[in-house]
Amino acid sequence: MDLAAYIRSIPDFPQPGVLFRDITTLLKDPCAFQAAIDVLYSKIEDQTIDVVAAIESRGFILGAPLALKLGCSFVPVRKPGKLPAAAIRAEYSLEYGTNALELHVDAIHPGQRVLVVDDLLATGGSAQAAVSLIEQLGGNVIGALFLIELTDLCGADKLQGCPTWSVIRY
Repeated sequence: MDLAAYIRSIPDFPQPGVLFRDITTLLKDPCAFQAAIDVLYSKIEDQTIDVVAAIESRGFILGAPLALKLGCSFVPVRKPGKLPAAAIRAEYSLEYGTNALELHVDAIHPGQRVLVVDDLLATGGSAQAAVSLIEQLGGNVIGALFLIELTDLCGADKLQGCPTWSVIRY
């Protein structure tokens, strides 16, 4: 199945000059959504994974079913102020601003093998922040998995030493 055919491109969102890759058109088609989960799973099924750490918010949509399919824990990596218990924080730059991510201090245990999941790899800032948070807690990041990668923004370069897998590349 050509999953790229299910991705809608929206120019000038969230600001002028940005071409937003919208996965909601893929998600509303159950066959395409299932195919996306299956192909993401196929990229990492030979890995030993204890925890899927998915980045807010679209990463949750992909990470939760992957964690179930893998039979492992799911941990949300959230935007500031969304986690109810003690959390650590990492700031990062995006292609159009700055932001931060947080992770509960008890989300990852030392030595756990963690897969980072998000819908899109652009500049790599959010993925790099997630990796940093996991490593601060003693987790072993085995890689980062994305449905979409914007190759011209070189986000994988920020994740050197961390294997990355993506399905659709623009």
